[in-house]
Amino acid sequence: MTSVEAIKQRVDEIKPEGFEGDIFDKFEKNSTGAQWQSAVLEMFEKDISHEIYRKWKEILAYRENFHCKGCATCCNLACSEFSPEQLKEKAKSGDKFATQFTSIFIPYETREEAEKIYPEYLKLLKDTLDEDVYFYHCPKLTTCNRCSDYENRPEICRVFPDNPLSILPESCGFYEWRQEVEPIALMLHSMVEIIDYYKEKIQR
Repeated sequence: MTSVEAIKQRVDEIKPEGFEGDIFDKFEKNSTGAQWQSAVLEMFEKDISHEIYRKWKEILAYRENFHCKGCATCCNLACSEFSPEQLKEKAKSGDKFATQFTSIFIPYETREEAEKIYPEYLKLLKDTLDEDVYFYHCPKLTTCNRCSDYENRPEICRVFPDNPLSILPESCGFYEWRQEVEPIALMLHSMVEIIDYYKEKIQR
């Protein structure tokens, strides 16, 4: 609701003085209302979207203050909303993430097999996510929870977690980072969705 009100305020600030009408109304081409809608779309593109991107970059930069503690959860229990078959299809289509992921991670045969690794983390995912996820593991992980090919690890391993809304266990070195930035990250995410809603309704 905070994001909704913030964007509505910005839209109202550039509304022509004395103009009666709603931003989602249908207006004649080149009319005052149509010009207002164009100004709103331009504001989204040139101002608010840039502000969101800048703030997101700040959040990711702040991540550098935190470091991996070697719990190996991301190696032992990498999860994806996509099945192994779907990831392979995405990789064939040129998806960079899917290509890297399928090149290193192996799917567990069953959920029970994954659950034996870290049952508390699986419970956390189950309680947090609305949809089922698939679990994978990296065969290069040693019995000491260390990467046997660390220097050549792929980019997805080097930058993990690159999303401040990732679900992380407390053992993860980036858990506190996520806890600190989650409120603003959620607001930025909701603002993107609200802007998309405005664009869809205005351009219909």
